[in-house]
Amino acid sequence: MAPRIAVIGCGPTGLYTLKNLVSSATPLAITVYEAEAEPGKGTPYHPDINDPAMLSNIPSIEFPALIETLVQWLERQSDEDLARYSIPREAIDEREFYPRVVLGEYMRSQFLRIVAVGAENGHQIEVLERHRVIDIALQPQDIRLTVEQGDGEHFDAVFDHVVMATGHNWPERTEIRPGYFVSPWPATALAGIGNGPVGILGTSLSAIDALMTVATARGAFCFDAAGELQYQPAAGTEDFHVTMMSRKGLLPEADFYCPLPYLKPQVCTEQAIDALIATGRHDLLDDVFELFRAEIVAADPDYAARIGLSQLELETFAPAYYAERTKSDPFVWAARNLAETEYNRERRHTVPWRYAILITHEIIARVVPHLDERDLRRFHRHFKSIFVDDYATVPLMSIRRLLALRRAGKLDILKLGKDYEIVEREHGAAVIVGGKAIDFDAFIDATGQETLSATDLPFPTLVAQGGVRKSTSPKAQALVMGNEPADVVRTGGLDVDEYYRPNLAEPLSNRLYCAAIAFLLHKQPFVQGITSACEIGETVASAILADVEQGERPALLQLPA
Repeated sequence: MAPRIAVIGCGPTGLYTLKNLVSSATPLAITVYEAEAEPGKGTPYHPDINDPAMLSNIPSIEFPALIETLVQWLERQSDEDLARYSIPREAIDEREFYPRVVLGEYMRSQFLRIVAVGAENGHQIEVLERHRVIDIALQPQDIRLTVEQGDGEHFDAVFDHVVMATGHNWPERTEIRPGYFVSPWPATALAGIGNGPVGILGTSLSAIDALMTVATARGAFCFDAAGELQYQPAAGTEDFHVTMMSRKGLLPEADFYCPLPYLKPQVCTEQAIDALIATGRHDLLDDVFELFRAEIVAADPDYAARIGLSQLELETFAPAYYAERTKSDPFVWAARNLAETEYNRERRHTVPWRYAILITHEIIARVVPHLDERDLRRFHRHFKSIFVDDYATVPLMSIRRLLALRRAGKLDILKLGKDYEIVEREHGAAVIVGGKAIDFDAFIDATGQETLSATDLPFPTLVAQGGVRKSTSPKAQALVMGNEPADVVRTGGLDVDEYYRPNLAEPLSNRLYCAAIAFLLHKQPFVQGITSACEIGETVASAILADVEQGERPALLQLPA
């Protein structure tokens, strides 16, 4: 019998897992379970979830190829299809950003081709759309799934390997009370918002997504005679106005030009970080910051001198990093940053200090699972936001749209600080800042995906049997396989090994692969987006194929390092 493999969810992580599985020379029996009707698109890119105005924040050059690259797929589309996507053929470029729904169409087409390739390679692939896995039970030698069909009927199925690629975890109900939305998705849920004041909690890409959904429903973006993007409100929308808000009151910066793939750092290298990890210590964060600081100095001494880097510590770097932006009007800063970015793109110039932060973020992330409780908290509080701000830049078009809305008098940014309150209203909400209440007819929480932990898993048997546990601090890691004392420190997320398998406390099959990003964020803080989905899919598939090639042996597999 061919090894039985289940892939739960066919968004990006499931898709890259499947791509790598079908490369196996050993025939596999693969079943793909997808709750939606079109496997391959994924929640962040599905047309039923996203508004056509929502742009992805990954350019084509960074999108890991499936059967073909995104640009290759776009180039072979008909003129009619490109027009439907609002993409001029001459605008197809590897550094361009495209609407989320276009990426969904690309991934759907690649999924169908991967399934075809898998069949040609001798694999049995069954795709069950509108099938939701509602429970997982680890057993000594295999894993049992309980599946709900589209008609509500249930059935059980048993597999040797199960990949939990369930992706984002959105609330079942978006509008939890009149005018109060706990997520911008699905975009269709925002259709009932009226033409009054709208508050959006957040200023990052998720918040921009929400803004574009409500703005394009009440007007249109168009270029004027001078070629500048403007926003034209529709008739009857005079009272429509949006206030985006966050603690710092800052907008994200425009995606900056840089060499891809990443160049290697000069000082803060993988080898240097791994050497720190090899010491066995867990109070590593100050040493990591010294490497990071030395990298900035080596890359851009002028910037280091300008912010006084030699005098900064871990806790004081972020205030210095944000200082100039914090003092500026966010829209003035956005206009200046956009102009700088456009100029640098034309010259193919990279800002050295920005790039130094970008190319070190994943390297520094290697140390996070090894930090003790104190340093882990310091990392999340003082250091993490720097890297997120640097890599979570947004398409230039998103900045142009924000500025157009501002010129039209339809957008404000509110700095909340640390002392604010959100108060329920009969419809919408009020935000109280500095003793002043600002009322909104509609309020959207667009702060993004939260980190989830073991008890948040939507599989009751898996939670009840204790097979999957929360991550712990390094001091508690040695206790995972035994009885826990009362003072074990919980750090959130799932406690998984390097192949995303749960570290088990019971003699159960460890061939479950927890590849859902929301459960990995606490110990892997920069796991996000398509590139992470690709890396996770490759890792999971390689572990499964290594297991398959070893043949029959005890279920509690320990792969070689």
